[in-house]
Amino acid sequence: MKRISFIVLAFFTITLLSGCASMCPVGLLYTEVKVPNLMGDGKDISYSKVGVSKATSVLSLVATGDASVKAAAANGNIKTIKYVDYDAKNILGFYGEYTTTVYGD
Repeated sequence: MKRISFIVLAFFTITLLSGCASMCPVGLLYTEVKVPNLMGDGKDISYSKVGVSKATSVLSLVATGDASVKAAAANGNIKTIKYVDYDAKNILGFYGEYTTTVYGD
C-alpha cells in the first residue's frame, strides 16, 4: 500500500512541476488564454484575411489536429502573414483546445 501511495504522489508531483516553464500561462484547474506571437516587422498590422487552425487534446493522453501557422495560413488563403494569435483552453487536463489564428493578405 505504501508503494502505491508513493507512486501516486510521485506522479502528481511530476505532473504539477512539469508545467512550470511553458510558452503561455497555465492554470492548474482551468486555462483560457490568448497569447500574441508577432510576425513580420510589427509596423503594418492591417490585414484583409484571417485563417484558423486547431488541435484538441483529450485526457492529456490523445492529441489530434494541426494548429500550425502554416495550416492556419493555408486555411485563410494567406500569402503574407502580418501577425499570429495563439489561444489555449484546457479544463483539468481532460479536454484541451488549441487554436492558431493568422492575420494577413
